Amino acid sequence: MEIQQTEQAGVCVLAPVGRIDSTTARDAETALLPRFDDGKPIVVDFAGLTYISSAGLRVLLMAAKRSKASGIGLALSGMSPQVQDVFKLSGFAKLFEIYDDTAAAVAALSG
Repeated sequence: MEIQQTEQAGVCVLAPVGRIDSTTARDAETALLPRFDDGKPIVVDFAGLTYISSAGLRVLLMAAKRSKASGIGLALSGMSPQVQDVFKLSGFAKLFEIYDDTAAAVAALSG
């Protein structure tokens, strides 16, 4: 897994490519959680993500808690139907603002 980082309209966009599973969850955690210290809203763009396991969901749960505690916005975008199913079945879809694409998520967090 690779995680690309860009900034759009003052929003940090992290785009994992590949899979977030027990092998790569630590890398995802290391890339995502410190971004809350920057004070900018964060979008995680799932367009390049093919799979997420419970280990990946745990990282996102930690990010949601950090977002709530810090007041820094967090949104998810670009989920494939398979990843959407994981979020719906696990109940995680209710924990996050989820957008069809990154542009919509960035607009929501930067406005």
